[in-house]
Parts: sequence; structure tokens; C-alpha cells
Amino acid sequence: MQKQFILTEEGLKKLEAELEECKTVKRKEMAEKIKIARSYGDLSENSEYDDAKNEQAILEARIAEIEQTLKNAKVLDSSTLSSEHVHIGSTVKVLKMDGKKECVYSIVGSNEANPLEGKISDESPIGRALLGAKTGDTVEAEIPVGLVKFKILELL
Repeated sequence: MQKQFILTEEGLKKLEAELEECKTVKRKEMAEKIKIARSYGDLSENSEYDDAKNEQAILEARIAEIEQTLKNAKVLDSSTLSSEHVHIGSTVKVLKMDGKKECVYSIVGSNEANPLEGKISDESPIGRALLGAKTGDTVEAEIPVGLVKFKILELL
């Protein structure tokens, strides 16, 4: 059974744009790189050719990965989602109880997660702890450095 990938509308558009870029621009760049490397002569001792072929394999693997994700994607319809409970697609403001620090997290599917942008996966310890909670709730998450508590201040 294939894993279903949950995407926001923004995440879907981002993946579709990356796929288009890979198929049109990057494939042409790779073909040109291979053509140039081939012109250097003997392929058995041509490291530029080997590097270009390896880059091409990585690009093709990324294209296949994106296509698989899009094929098995479920896009969230934000208009049908509850604004009372945290779910994938929610943006939530929390207070980290130990340091009294406010944080804003967007709960996204694992494909869109980017902690540096405040996008955390529904499968991460904090994401799992927040799912289903509502404003005013306190939740606990077991993270690598120990147990951390959050108070949900607001669903944005």
C-alpha cells in the first residue's frame, strides 16, 4: 500500500513548480553538461563525465520522488477544516512553558516540513502533541532533549 502524502495548497504548488523546473530547465542543463564532459575524450577516465552522469541520476530520482508524491497526494481544503482544533494545515501560537517563549508553528505533512520556517510535520513529536488540541490546552511532547510543555495561545 502506498503512503498518502498530505499537502497544503501551497505545498502542492511548490512541488508542481519544482517538478516543472526539473523536467524543463535542469534536464536540459544536465544534457549539456554530459555533452561537454563527453567532448573531453576517453569516457573510462573522464571524471567530469562520471560526475555529470551521477548528477543526472540524482535529478531523475528527485523527479520520480516528486511524481510519486503528487500521485499519492491528498490536498487539504482549508475551507472545510475546523478552526477550533489543531490539525494539519493549522497555524498555532504556543507558549513554551520552560522558557516562557512564544513560538508560531504551522502543522504540515512530512513533505512540507521545514523547522527553520516554523513548518513542523504532523509526524514530529511536537506536531503529534499539538494535533487535536484547542486554544488554552497544555500539551506535552517528548523530544530528544526531554519532555517539553506547550500552552496553546491561539489558532491563527
